[in-house]
Order: sequence, then structure tokens, then C-alpha cells
Amino acid sequence: MNHKRSLLFFTLILTISFIKSFGQIIVVSPYLQDATPTSINIMWETSQGGNNIVYWDTLKTLQNNTQRIFSTVNHDSSQIHRAQLTELSPSTTYYYKVKTGDVESNVYHFTTPPLPEEEKSFQIVAMSDMQRDNAHPDKFKEIVEEGVFSYLKEDNEEKDIFENLGMVIIAGDLVSDGLSYTDWTNDFFRQSKNLFPYVPVYPVLGNHENNSDYYFNYFHLPENGTPGYLEHWWYKDYGNVRIIGLNSNKSYRIQEQLDWLDEVLKESETDDNIDFVFAQLHHPHKSELWIEGELDYTGEVIYRLEQFSTRTGKPTIHFFGHTHAYSRGQSLNHTHLWVNVATAGGNIDYWNEYPQNNYDEFSVSNSEYGFVLLEVEAGDDPKFKLIRISRGDEVKTKDNEINDIIEISRYNIKPEIPIGLSPIDNIKVNSQEVILKANSFNISDNKSEHGETQWQVARIDNFTNPDIDIRKNYEDWYNTINLNEGIDLTQQSITGLKDNTEYYWRVRYRTKGLEWSNWSAIYQFKTK
Repeated sequence: MNHKRSLLFFTLILTISFIKSFGQIIVVSPYLQDATPTSINIMWETSQGGNNIVYWDTLKTLQNNTQRIFSTVNHDSSQIHRAQLTELSPSTTYYYKVKTGDVESNVYHFTTPPLPEEEKSFQIVAMSDMQRDNAHPDKFKEIVEEGVFSYLKEDNEEKDIFENLGMVIIAGDLVSDGLSYTDWTNDFFRQSKNLFPYVPVYPVLGNHENNSDYYFNYFHLPENGTPGYLEHWWYKDYGNVRIIGLNSNKSYRIQEQLDWLDEVLKESETDDNIDFVFAQLHHPHKSELWIEGELDYTGEVIYRLEQFSTRTGKPTIHFFGHTHAYSRGQSLNHTHLWVNVATAGGNIDYWNEYPQNNYDEFSVSNSEYGFVLLEVEAGDDPKFKLIRISRGDEVKTKDNEINDIIEISRYNIKPEIPIGLSPIDNIKVNSQEVILKANSFNISDNKSEHGETQWQVARIDNFTNPDIDIRKNYEDWYNTINLNEGIDLTQQSITGLKDNTEYYWRVRYRTKGLEWSNWSAIYQFKTK
């Protein structure tokens, strides 16, 4: 424990002793949980118990009040309180304040979620790994106030920045040690106290939470998971999106969770209100900056999301953290994104610091602080835009610089089938290097751009086990460099072929929105 943290700890002890002698304080400001179009849960923590009231209304006069409030002893004499407001109206702004004994909070406000049939556009903030780094103890506060607030204020101009922000999702590691009370009160809730009174927060467990009682006391998540595992996994619908929260920690990498996920995805297939499914869990299946943190179990989740997307045409994402850096990639044959939303406070995992690997699945990896904003549209042409906002690193700060954008539509137009230009018609070529060439990318909407190309070469023409299988993305940001800068996606060098052999090849093109063309015709050449 360093000197500053020791001082903070003893100050807190003295403060609690003072409170016991002289009165009540609000330890954790009000925050929002488990919202629906007609209800919401308001939670807060006080140093002691007492008579609790929530005052609320669509006007700041706060004419209504709720006194049916559940309280849980949390730490020593402190209590966490929860009030559920019901019979609310969808897409409506409400004002509220809480009172325990003689102590009351400021007045805050929230906007209830829309009904699906409203087809309303909205935003989601995704982040993770805000656990305290002693070298930068208030980094999470900076991410919230100078990052999220400042970016949304500029984006929304004069409007209420929270009006369209539906939720904040957190892919684990909210605190450094989930068993430490002050990690929750000082490091997580204090630093987010200007955000979570206005917008519901939906976390999942990371390894640093240590499966602690504090986590389950502080959060009231949707209780629709497997009986016996409530709040370990859950789902929440908002507009045309289903958010699925999962637990990837060691004791919960079990078949029961996967079976539950199968059922939720099956139900999502036939729900016409759902256009997109976003899942979040803590551990990565692959991680370019820290391969030691990879987890096979997450691959089981990805497989299910991929198959769901292909069956239904509904795009999916899995958000994760654990590695303290941003990464974004995509599955080869499915409209599914892989997104590491870290880090919102944890010490950055830098390039060349650990064993690392450049995976085909990833297009962008940056070692940085930041968060992800999703802008979701409903209606006849549902789509979402994923934006990565960077705060830089410890050496070079950035003021909400956009480092990555990708837009995904539910209904996509296929690119035109590419045409092979050379080598064709059994022409003889040098086996040491063959240059495959195809025509330019074309698409009928004249808006979508060429994002990826896949080339296959085989000695038999059914391509079940090709000799060469290469995918190339228009960008590959790895170790601060775009390795595909200036790449020509209409041609590919092939080496290592056998002499005096007949080969077949084919090609297909993909848009930046992840829609593949059909495969080209099959072409032949011979090596010499």
C-alpha cells in the first residue's frame, strides 16, 4: 500500500468514526439499474440505515414519492438502498432525488428507454478495466468527465447529453480488488458519480471483482439468467438491440451458461424487435497485445454468436477487456465483430511488453486509454456505427481522438462477383511467385467501399482444403503501424507452389460493412 493510499484509507476510517458519532452521509451517490420503458431501479449507499424516500416526477417540483425501498447491509454500518419506480412512460425524462434520514441527494434525471415500436435511435457507451492504477489513480474519472462527457456534449451540441445515451456497459474489472470496500466507494463510484445517476450501468464480472459480495450488493442486474446463477449472466433489451452479459471467470466456464446462451439466441431469432445482439464478457478468445490472457471458453461464445448471425442475418458483437488496450476485428465468414473496449483506467499493456501476435481476425489494435461509443439506428434500415474515442497513453495524451470507425447494417448489398484477370486459361507461370489479379471492386449502391479480399489456391477445384488461403483487410494496425498501408486488394502475390503442377484459384470481395460477394469463377494455371 503506497503512502497516498494509506493516507486515504486512514482518512476514510476517521470519517466513518466521525459519522458514527455525529450522523449520516451518502457514501455512494444515486445510480441507475435495470431500466425498462416503464420502470427503473435507483440505488444509493448511506453510512447508516434510516427512513428512505425517493422523490420523483417529470417536473423538477418532484411531486411523487416512493417509500417501498429495499436496504442491504453492505460494510460495517453502511447500507445500500434500492427503489424501483414503476408505471413510468417510455421515452420520458424524469427528475428525482433520494433521502435517507435527514440527508438528501442532489436532483438528477433520467430518460426511460423507448418501446421497440418507436424505432428510436440511441447510443451506448462500452468500456472496461477501470481498476485503479496507482500511478494514475483518477484516470477513470478523466475517462468519464473529459472523455464521455466532453465527446457527447460536442456531439449533441445544446441537447441534454444523456437524452439519447441508453446505457453504459462494462466488460469487467471495475475495481482492482473486489474484496476491498474502498475500491468500490472511492475508485469506482466516486469517479463515476457524475454519470451513473443519469444513465443505467450494466457490468459483467471480471477477474478483479473476485466474485465478491460487494459486486452483487451494488448491482441489481436483470434476473433472467439460469436459476442459481442470477446476475452472473443476464440479458437486457433496449430498442432494437439485445445486450447479453456473461461470466467468463474460471468457476463459471460451464455448460449451463452456454445452454442458457443457446436459448436466449434461439428466442432472439424469432423476435422481430431485435436487429442486433451485443454480448459482453471479460476474457478474450484472441488478444494481439497479451496472448497469455486468451481463453478457449470465449471461443465457444463466439461460435454461437457467429452461427446466430449467419442463420438470422442479425449482426453481432462480442465486447471484452482483460487486455488493457483497444482491438477491433471481425469473423471471416460471419457478420460478427470482436471488440476489446479497454482500458478506462487500468495500466496500459504496451507493445513489446508481453508475448504478442498479429491475428488475421483483427484490423486495429492500439495500446491506449479510451472508450467505445455505439450509435444505433432502427427503422427500415437498421444499422450501428462503432466509434473508438482515444485518450492516448501515459506519454502522448489525446483529446478524444477518433481512432477507429466501422458501420454495420442489418441489410447489406453484396458486392459484384469479382472477375479473375490473370493467370487464367491454364497459362504457364513461374512457381517461385505467382501474381493473382482480379478486376476492380464494384457494388450497385456506389457507396460501400472495398474492405477485404480472400484468395484461395488449390490443386483440386472444390477448395475443401486449399493449398493457399489468404485474407487481406484494407487496414492492419499493429504495433503503431498500418501494415496494409497502400495495399492493392485486387492482386495477391503467391509463393511456395510446386513446380510442374496444375492449380485452381478463386477470389471474393468484402465491403467495409462485412458483406461478402459470392466467389468468383474458378480459374486455372500451371507452374513450370
